[in-house]
Amino acid sequence: MSVSRRGPYFKTYTGRTFWPMDPRPDEVSILDIAHSLSHQCRFSGHTREFYSVAEHCVRVSQIVPAPHQLWALLHDAAEAYLLDWPRPLKQSGLMGWLYRRAERRLMRVICQRFGLDAPQPECVGVADQILLATEQRDLFGKLAQASNGAGVPLPEKIAPLAPVEAKAAFLQRFQELTTGR
Repeated sequence: MSVSRRGPYFKTYTGRTFWPMDPRPDEVSILDIAHSLSHQCRFSGHTREFYSVAEHCVRVSQIVPAPHQLWALLHDAAEAYLLDWPRPLKQSGLMGWLYRRAERRLMRVICQRFGLDAPQPECVGVADQILLATEQRDLFGKLAQASNGAGVPLPEKIAPLAPVEAKAAFLQRFQELTTGR
């Protein structure tokens, strides 16, 4: 007997059928997440050069305490299936509310899949803000620096990776954080 699923679906990089509005833990793949996030540019592509969501996640995972590093690496994993929306859109109106609702539902499933406790640890949000300030400084220039309001950037400058490098870095970081779990 076939169980009906809700909403639209699509094929992922690994060939899986995925229902983003009716997700199941066994359908979430780290390869799909790494591939998709490495091909999505942060800030809807409005940067001086390509900078992926996957690289952003790796960087966030490197500045949080050890117990929360896997959570930090996967904090944007839902965007592999829902895409990365600019923060102002995510936080505005009905469209933003619907997106956040779908994102929360999907993140609960991703947490189940990878054994993470919900909700997201506070330190991940703080690290995300630090990276936002760093990204604005390094990927936008002076205009963004004057109005970022995101916090204090990291001292080191970002030299963005190509998608294939970002995907490899994401998968390597995942392997480091999950070996022996």
